[in-house]
Amino acid sequence: MWGTVVLRKIGPDRKMATLILLNLRSALGKVDRLRIACEFSTMLCIKHFVLLVAAWQCSAAASLSLANLARDVERVESIRHIKNIQKQLSQLAQFGEWQAIGQLFSQNGTFVWGNITVHGACALEQWLRTDSGAMDGVQTDSLNTLIADNPVISLSTDGSSANGRWNGIWFQGDGKGGSRIQGGIYENQYTLTEKGWRISLMRYYVMYEGTYEDGWKNVDARGIPIIPYHFTANNSGLPIPPATEEPPPINCTIAQLEARINRLNDENAARNLMHAQGYYVDRRMWTDVVDLHTDNTSVKITNEAAYTGKVGVRKVLERMGPENLTQGINNDHPIFDMIVQVHENGREAIARGIEIAMLGDTNTREASWEFNVFRNHLVKEDGIWKVQNVGITPLVVADYYQGWGSGGLKAPNTYIPPFTNVTHSPAGLRMRHSGSTNSTLEDLERRLRRSAAYDGAENQSHAYGYFLDDLQAAEMGALFAKKGHKASPFAGFFQTPERITQANIALYGTNRSALRSSISFHWRPQPVILVSDDGRSATVRARLLQPSTSISKDGSFNSAMYHDQVVLEDGKWRLWSVTIDEFYWQSSSWKEGWANAKPRNGTAPDPEPAGWTKRYPPDITLADVGERESTFRGGSGQFIEWPEIQRMWFQYRNPVSGRTPEWFWPGCVPCQVRRDWSLEANGYQEPATVESPV
Repeated sequence: MWGTVVLRKIGPDRKMATLILLNLRSALGKVDRLRIACEFSTMLCIKHFVLLVAAWQCSAAASLSLANLARDVERVESIRHIKNIQKQLSQLAQFGEWQAIGQLFSQNGTFVWGNITVHGACALEQWLRTDSGAMDGVQTDSLNTLIADNPVISLSTDGSSANGRWNGIWFQGDGKGGSRIQGGIYENQYTLTEKGWRISLMRYYVMYEGTYEDGWKNVDARGIPIIPYHFTANNSGLPIPPATEEPPPINCTIAQLEARINRLNDENAARNLMHAQGYYVDRRMWTDVVDLHTDNTSVKITNEAAYTGKVGVRKVLERMGPENLTQGINNDHPIFDMIVQVHENGREAIARGIEIAMLGDTNTREASWEFNVFRNHLVKEDGIWKVQNVGITPLVVADYYQGWGSGGLKAPNTYIPPFTNVTHSPAGLRMRHSGSTNSTLEDLERRLRRSAAYDGAENQSHAYGYFLDDLQAAEMGALFAKKGHKASPFAGFFQTPERITQANIALYGTNRSALRSSISFHWRPQPVILVSDDGRSATVRARLLQPSTSISKDGSFNSAMYHDQVVLEDGKWRLWSVTIDEFYWQSSSWKEGWANAKPRNGTAPDPEPAGWTKRYPPDITLADVGERESTFRGGSGQFIEWPEIQRMWFQYRNPVSGRTPEWFWPGCVPCQVRRDWSLEANGYQEPATVESPV
């Protein structure tokens, strides 16, 4: 309400008082109805009145700032809630919880799967139950792992709806020899209801499918079209657009907002902890894994004995093999659909997610799959998040060459690890607080920016993958900052969006059909994102998991690693630096898998740089970077190719112990050669190499 001013008996300074009071209306804005009764008879009264107006102005500004902060906190929470709702769907599907999945949808929500459309929770439950049949995760030896990852989330300006794009793949088996794999892209819509965020439209575009025995191929023999995008390169780096309306009245205190911001930052740290642990497990870096645990830690594998203490953790790890990878060993455990839920006390958290292990030994030609659920208990000790209890539930362990259709090599699982509760509105969860705080609004806004940076960086990282999948050169280039740079595979680094775009065109050309015969997808799951103190820059380490599909050739997987940086430029997140280290392992084919690779002839010459670079040379070649890129194709040293074990570089230290990894390269990859390309040289902070305090 606009304030109302009542003047009574204004004396000789009536003109001045009237001017002040007229300005008061504009200064206070939409706060509370204000009635002022003033009596002026002397200049002294005017002085007191001016002081009173100044106090009211400060109070109004503070109220508006607090209301703005409350709205901004809720919108960052909304992005997290939307992601968790989608991830919860995947977790529920593993155990055939069709009715519970229906509760994730809004009233009369719509579900579109290929050519099938259903409306409402009951119809959705019936379709899922019928379509899955015996491949529901409930029947003995059945498997039903439905993955959704790589989200790009775009919130509406009023904060009441959102769109989301996800990569998806569905692994199914009935335990009796039947199997199915299908994959594609989700373009979903979400709405904010009285109960919190819900899915209003789930639209899945099936792009490839097949059985385990035969492998998958394109669903359409003519080729795969480009799936419509809900975002562009201009707005993908803006998951939360600027609000266009004044914030609603606040119903919380600054201490409550601080507790909620702390929770968001704790989620980031806990998520980084789990993702970092996953990478250490991949490389059998057992000492680093043990470092992440508390002294009173434990590991429990369903239907097996529990292991306690750090010694127990080490015993479990060494069941996979000795520390460090040796030639021909593949030990990848990609993490998907992980939900982190921080307890209201701010000192405990649950991390529940899906792990799909891809294991193999080229020396023996043995390989296997493992589909696991993990539910871990984390605690914060002296401000650092650590792993206290690990719970692993193996669903299916299967020989690669036999597949999971018959249930695998272990006894059927009957245990369902408890789900996290993500259906409530995060804003409704009141974190414990002292009732007061010494934090300033300015500092709380900074801390919130650090949390929002995680989602902004993740959005831009995944948008890059989608545009690259579709060979949308101009859109992909436009994701970069004005001085951003990107590594083109086996060639070198190109700087500026224009040169990045032209390099992509030089590599792939422009004469492309709207229907593509094949795609190598650029999934970028399991990010470790470290944000600068001011929340304006971040470092991103993400896995490249590359499923491929085509018209005639069975699909397969490859693996590599991204080392990226992002910055906040002109109010939007933009890619600053992208480096791809590839490949760590590759599948020879679907039939042969990753364990059938043969060692490279040591006397063979290293591959030549890509031919197109002669027509369009990079600003810096991989060889120019020196030791950091020396063992990758196009580098300056001896090329290492799977089944040899490629060096794996990290740009962060152990998040608990601070131990520096053997292969450590902080910051962007080419910046030690081109210092003028670094963040600091361009007015940005370099993010810390360990999780920094809020």
